[in-house]
Amino acid sequence: QSCKLFYRSDPLKIVRAVGQYMYDEKGRQYLDCINNVAHVGHCHPDVVKAACDQLAVLNTNNRFLHDNLVLCARKLTSLLPEPLSVCFFVNSGSEANDLALRLARAHTKNHDVITLDHAYHGHLTSLIDISPYKFDHAGGSGKPEWVHVASCPDVYRGKYRDVDHPGKDLGKMYADEVRDICKKAREDGHTIAAFIAESLQSCGGQIIPPDNYLCNVFRYVREAGGVCIADEVQVGFGRVGKHWWAFQLQGEDIVPDIVTVGKPMGNGHPVAAVITTVEIAHSFKETGIEYFNTYGGNPVSCAVASAVIDVLEQQTLRQLALKHPIVGDVRGVGLFIGIDLVEDQGTRIPATAKAQHIVSRMKEEYILVSSDGPDRNVLKLKPPLVFSHENVDHFVKILDEVLTEINDDEVSETIVLTVVNSV
Repeated sequence: QSCKLFYRSDPLKIVRAVGQYMYDEKGRQYLDCINNVAHVGHCHPDVVKAACDQLAVLNTNNRFLHDNLVLCARKLTSLLPEPLSVCFFVNSGSEANDLALRLARAHTKNHDVITLDHAYHGHLTSLIDISPYKFDHAGGSGKPEWVHVASCPDVYRGKYRDVDHPGKDLGKMYADEVRDICKKAREDGHTIAAFIAESLQSCGGQIIPPDNYLCNVFRYVREAGGVCIADEVQVGFGRVGKHWWAFQLQGEDIVPDIVTVGKPMGNGHPVAAVITTVEIAHSFKETGIEYFNTYGGNPVSCAVASAVIDVLEQQTLRQLALKHPIVGDVRGVGLFIGIDLVEDQGTRIPATAKAQHIVSRMKEEYILVSSDGPDRNVLKLKPPLVFSHENVDHFVKILDEVLTEINDDEVSETIVLTVVNSV
């Protein structure tokens, strides 16, 4: 009972999927707007073939030499800026973020971590501790003393809103809070090991940080002796359309010290990775505690991940149009879009109940969406990258009909027009 089902009161039994469509046991087709894991489309034939071909020959741990390990690491690191050149393979985004914390502490010899409000970094104990999305909710135990929470850089409904500070550098305003956290931690005898943030916050409500945020945060954290971790588990591998990685939206000169990737990396196969610098990897080696992961870097996982990257390079990214960033209460880049529903556009009061109604109604119309954010009023769109213009037109048409049903014509018009422009 502690496990979550989509649409718990009337759950779906999905028996097969292909591309951007999922099918239930009665053969009914649903348009999948949820699955950021099936990155290049459900059951992509090239990915399936790579997994089957390698599984038929060998699958073992990475204590034996194998070409797939080296080729996949080389391919992955080639997509990242210098000096990110060392790759650790793991099984999941949670394992990746846990290892990233270990690397940060080994390198800095410090302990404390700065995280963002509403952040979610995984389900391990170490990650629940740095995930306000979990520890601040019902049943959560609150943050540990070594965790410092900075405001989520949300310019729509956050601490510093665009309507309250017109013309101001909101990125620096939010970043300066991290600077103040570093200063207070030092005064209290704490040392900062790392700043960790989802490059675009997903569970927190599809948040796009304002310009100048990461450049200032990274500088403050490094001056305090810490390293900077970019969690790309949900938003990496081209989801933002213009770049391979979401942190690059903040500028080509923005380079984290550690990057974690997962979910879309295997298109549904359990594979993830941590990419870092030679210096940080060396500090980790010097601890004397060797790193071993039974399934991380096995030949099948590496074959799958390589196939996903090949598909992205050769097929998907060329088909993506440039997308617009935040516009009013619809924000996003690429195929990472959040529709922030409000009761009143002036007060921006969250329309939580209407959001849940829309999720249910869209399911009845065979379109799968979800809601998230602190008030669960943000409709999340993270479909497979094979989402077509036809899918967009169909989604917008049905969303317009559902919004009209709830007699919210003003919100309906705003959302529909903005989604059309964004996608």
